[in-house]
Amino acid sequence: MPHATLLTGIGELVTFDPSHEGPLGVVRDAALLEVDGRVEWTGPAAAAPRSDADAVLDAGGAAVIPGFVDSHTHLVFGGDRAAEFEARMAGRPYSAGGIRSTVAATREASDEVLRARLARFVIELRAQGTTTFEIKSGYGLTVPDEERILRLAGEVTPETTFLGAHVVPAEYADDPEAYVELVTGAMLDACAPHARWIDVFCETGAFTVEQSRRILTAGAERGLGVRVHASQLGPGDGVALAVELDAASVDHGTYLTDADVALLAGSDTVATLLPGVEFSTRHPYPDARGLIDAGVRVALASDCNPGSSFTSSMPFCIAVAVRDMDMTVPEAVRAATLGGAEALRRDDVGHLRPGARADYVVLDAPTYVHLAYRPGVPLVASTHVA
Repeated sequence: MPHATLLTGIGELVTFDPSHEGPLGVVRDAALLEVDGRVEWTGPAAAAPRSDADAVLDAGGAAVIPGFVDSHTHLVFGGDRAAEFEARMAGRPYSAGGIRSTVAATREASDEVLRARLARFVIELRAQGTTTFEIKSGYGLTVPDEERILRLAGEVTPETTFLGAHVVPAEYADDPEAYVELVTGAMLDACAPHARWIDVFCETGAFTVEQSRRILTAGAERGLGVRVHASQLGPGDGVALAVELDAASVDHGTYLTDADVALLAGSDTVATLLPGVEFSTRHPYPDARGLIDAGVRVALASDCNPGSSFTSSMPFCIAVAVRDMDMTVPEAVRAATLGGAEALRRDDVGHLRPGARADYVVLDAPTYVHLAYRPGVPLVASTHVA
């Protein structure tokens, strides 16, 4: 028999259902009916179908929003780069080369150590309202290490991304083309069964656009969806490549040109912005306002990693996006929920329309605006994952 739960007493419910109020589909004094883990109905509490519910819960006037969708993380790694962060805050610039220190620590860590650390990160994510998240490899850079990172990631999420093309490892420094051959050959063979996506760091100091195209095309031929790291450290051709290959998302976008924005506006590729990176590296923030005004779909993600953005907090990313990237609060909330779902090409999460997974967050606040209004305050009262 189906099991139905009615959540009532919701002071403000964000649904993204166009039949409700405004761009966020807000319902005040609301209720939500969940049946077998799916949203069956949302609307005014006074009109709720109580007779259909096996259990009734009361939100006590709190705001309820869709669970955050964090579409860019690197959660499987060993070691720590606190000293690098401290040096950067003292004036040393960020570069892609620091990734190699995490690669060394990850290779040395056992499966048990990596699995235990990953479990702690998942607890962290859930406590801060994230219900769907992606995890990339990229800290192994050998065939067995990349495969095991993806295998471990697949134990906690279906959204796994093969990022063997993160940087060229030290042992291939004198022959990067040989490493590209490894990534597109034996490494892809081992990793593709454990991955939904393929990604590449198309950037100075990492992979050229020609190398990136070869890697991404090889992954697409194996049935993997395409994602791209681009324009983090300076302008380049990564955005054009992402659009050319119909990438689901192009991530970072710190240094976009007008041509990049025009390409994105005419494509199905989501621009995923990672404000924790700019916060942690003191690079300029991406031009979120320009992207949104041009009609580009925008997502926010944490990029949780030990080097450039060691935060797992989507509320923090929302607050920074509103404060420093000229996004409105509704735009930032959308980018952290429905935008993240679009970046993963998922239509079942990131919203609370009928048929969606009943993944939602109860805030210790009367309105979603408090996510930016009260930065740094633990506002997530509970996280519900269907």
